[in-house]
Amino acid sequence: MSRLAPAARERIAALFDRHLEVGLHHGAQLAVFVDGEQVLDLAGGTTGPDGGETTPETRHVLFSSTKPYAAAALHALVDDGALAYDDRVVDHWPGFADEGSEKAAVTVRQVLSHTAGLQRSDLDDRPDLWPDWERVIEGLEDADLVSPLGEQVAYHALTFGWLVGELVRRVAGRRVETVAAERVFDPLGMADTGIGLREHEPDDVATLVGFDAFDRCRDPDEGLGDNAAVAAPFNTEAIHRAVVPAANGIGTARDMARFYACLANGGELGGTRILSSSAVDAMTALEAETDDDGTLSRPRRYGLGVYKGGTAATPFGSLAPDRVFGHAGLGSSVGWADPETGVALSYVTNGVRDGSYEHVARVSALADAVRLALSDGT
Repeated sequence: MSRLAPAARERIAALFDRHLEVGLHHGAQLAVFVDGEQVLDLAGGTTGPDGGETTPETRHVLFSSTKPYAAAALHALVDDGALAYDDRVVDHWPGFADEGSEKAAVTVRQVLSHTAGLQRSDLDDRPDLWPDWERVIEGLEDADLVSPLGEQVAYHALTFGWLVGELVRRVAGRRVETVAAERVFDPLGMADTGIGLREHEPDDVATLVGFDAFDRCRDPDEGLGDNAAVAAPFNTEAIHRAVVPAANGIGTARDMARFYACLANGGELGGTRILSSSAVDAMTALEAETDDDGTLSRPRRYGLGVYKGGTAATPFGSLAPDRVFGHAGLGSSVGWADPETGVALSYVTNGVRDGSYEHVARVSALADAVRLALSDGT
């Protein structure tokens, strides 16, 4: 595949700048890898309404783009032989459910594919509790299934991360943010990325702004609700320093694109392997799909910790084939990989827009521009 020619870089950069000029967000980053090499690394705008310059190193809240990082930590433990996808959660976490109950039959595979029936819990609306990991885990242990096990595909917006995170902790004996750093971030040189901030790190995260949705550009029943209200807790230092493995990753587009470049190459990048090719295959193969996700009310296709392309609502571009995989975060970020062409892309902003239409439109425009530039080599 051709690398980006100067004229193509200029066209993509012009579109990137246009998004800033028309006020879709205050600041943004765009990074692209092709065949394991970075070919684009853009940053622009400001870190918030009254912020400083956004640079490629500016850290952002990644929302649900965090989920594949947590999932990769769990897949690494499968590689180690420490657990298997069809193990019951309760086999590794006895307090998760009462033996003999329907909840006790939940498997690791069902957690990773959003079919575990725990798409919501009382904890979702209690950001004051999120910094207390033990309290969160007690809440999950007390939670009942929302829908019959395996019968409904429904996005586990927050519970996904706590379930995966506690499985990692139980199996590895270390917290998920530590295992993700050891097995994913540090080996790949993702120096500006973590699940939450650690005590020694400054709280220099870009300020999120929830924008009003364009009038009637969406189905009002889709998505997670008022994006400004959902995003608000993620501007607080308490949430920045918590561990919310489904939603409070802190990082950059450059690091995210590097992660997807590794997955696009079967789990290895630049001589560093984070996952076996079989683990990447398991993570990125189609596991569950629906025309009406029980949480998002839109079509969705899932692997084991990632979205799959192939729906009208995909955030991977209108030209994305079914094989593309990745994830998006609450109206603000996206990362994806195309293993056949070796392309990996991440676009991260601090402007939270309606995820059903506005965010998909802006990320698709950039994805399509990159694909077209690479396909014609101009």
